[in-house]
Amino acid sequence: MKNVLVIAAHPDDELLGVGGAVRRFADQGITCRAVIVGEGITSRSEKRNDADTNELAMLKEDARKAASVVGYETIDFCDLPDNRLDGMELLDVIKVVSKYVEKYKPDTIFTHHHGDLNIDHRIVCEAVITACRPVGDYFVEKIYSFETPSSTEWNYTYEEPFTPNVYIDVTDTVEAKVEGMKCYRSESTVFPHPRSAEALRALATFRGSNVGMEKAEAFMLLREVVR
Repeated sequence: MKNVLVIAAHPDDELLGVGGAVRRFADQGITCRAVIVGEGITSRSEKRNDADTNELAMLKEDARKAASVVGYETIDFCDLPDNRLDGMELLDVIKVVSKYVEKYKPDTIFTHHHGDLNIDHRIVCEAVITACRPVGDYFVEKIYSFETPSSTEWNYTYEEPFTPNVYIDVTDTVEAKVEGMKCYRSESTVFPHPRSAEALRALATFRGSNVGMEKAEAFMLLREVVR
């Protein structure tokens, strides 16, 4: 692993799912970048165009600060409609994702779990898998999905449960994830919300206990190619 790309649906997903691992990777000298597909928060308004542009600008500013805390070298914003990706042609989302995959040529990608409650998460996962088809001279060797607190565990259908098979020790870096989340003024929550600092620590403790670690983040390996 030398070049990691995290492709997330909304600002803060890039921390919630993999923030502790990214801080660990960055500390090890691994290049980590984030791409945020959806603009975030506009779905909270009656109509997308009613959203406060100042709030959107503030959200991006917060995302950049959070990215710095956990060690992302860059963070890109695609500005697609928040929680409305199902109103777009999937091909159009795939083309946006493909542009960044081609630009950064990662060997490892982290993205959402396809069974999440949030529709944008599912569509981003589909777009990533499609954009990274292993044909021709491809370079993506590993694709992982992460869990997103307040979405993954809320899927009521249970048709695609999150069943992790990869665990990364974040005992020394989970606090960077917590501090990064504090940068998000519009997304910060208080306990017992799943995105609160206490809940994030508790999830890391639970995932760590699954495999005999103090703290961990859990992932599903979607594909690995060993050359």
